[in-house]
Amino acid sequence: MDSRTLSLYFSLFNEVGIIAQLSRALFEARLPKGFLVSHFSVLNHLIRVRDGQTPLQIANAFQVPKTTMTHTLSVLEKHGLIEMRPNPQDGRSKCVWLTQAGRTFREDAIAGMGPDMVDLATQFSPEYVGEVVPKLSEIRKFLDARRDD
Repeated sequence: MDSRTLSLYFSLFNEVGIIAQLSRALFEARLPKGFLVSHFSVLNHLIRVRDGQTPLQIANAFQVPKTTMTHTLSVLEKHGLIEMRPNPQDGRSKCVWLTQAGRTFREDAIAGMGPDMVDLATQFSPEYVGEVVPKLSEIRKFLDARRDD
């Protein structure tokens, strides 16, 4: 790959990284005090993929150490947003289940971003975003499939 093409692909990662940092800061400013995007992300993952996963499965999905995920899950459990139940497969490990409060927290967090999304929509039409999101999704799926390589 020539340097110009390499630079183009690096620019893609650079822009996505900056957008991720800026959107994380904006989102965390809208979350209730004491909550981070990492807390929201776990709730979102459990709704998007499925709940009933082990902490290790969730840690692997987020590519973080199990100890880090255990801490995140303990915060969510303390606030009644998830509950830990014995794993029906082996009885030794636990599985993570969303509570109704966890589902409501996620919905409220998304709704709390409403004014920011309205502001974004003044600059970028739904049609524009509708074209960009599928393209970014394709890149995410490609990278996700290769992450264990």
